[in-house]
Amino acid sequence: MTISIFIVEDDPMVLEVNKSFLNRLTGFTLIGEAQTCDEAYKRIAKCKPNLVLLDMYLPDKPGIELLQKIRNEQLPCDVIMVTAARDTKSVQDVIRMGAFDYLIKPFRFERFQTALQNYAETIKKLRTTTNMKQEDVDKWFGHTQDEVSLPKGLNDLTMKQILDGLIENNAAITSEQLAQNVGMARVTVRKYLDFLAGKGKVHIDLKYGTVGRPTKYYSIK
Repeated sequence: MTISIFIVEDDPMVLEVNKSFLNRLTGFTLIGEAQTCDEAYKRIAKCKPNLVLLDMYLPDKPGIELLQKIRNEQLPCDVIMVTAARDTKSVQDVIRMGAFDYLIKPFRFERFQTALQNYAETIKKLRTTTNMKQEDVDKWFGHTQDEVSLPKGLNDLTMKQILDGLIENNAAITSEQLAQNVGMARVTVRKYLDFLAGKGKVHIDLKYGTVGRPTKYYSIK
């Protein structure tokens, strides 16, 4: 699957940077470019790219007017804003009009790559799936969670209390100390901490005494 790209940018230097970034990625083809809103609309309406990389500040009209016209005319293309505009109103207006992403200049290649790869993954999912699952929609709208899925016997409320206790302590702590702080049984706290450590969310530091087994100290990574 190749995704067609149209770039709307009036700054020749920025245009070349965007094109060079695009050339470093596979699966994307540049099919057109324009420097003004009016010129861009005519060409976009004719070539119907999958994705438009759109600047906000253009010589004739603000780029957001082009985005609005694309939406009003129901042209079958998506838009990623690539602009120096960083005021809250601009970002909110663009979100309301359904832009897929918003890149604030200057940005690094990695952010550009992430935006286009996320778009490619979403389009692939839409083209190959009849019905989407909630997690698919969540990923599209950026609602993915960092929390890990809990196995049977562990619950979200207890997990939150233990994590809050670790954060509030702001230092490495033993399971016994944390159990006292959160008012739980040590064996319960230890079970949750070991689970979090196994998922890479908590760091364990072993401290050895003069005799016996080492003491485990837990801290948020």
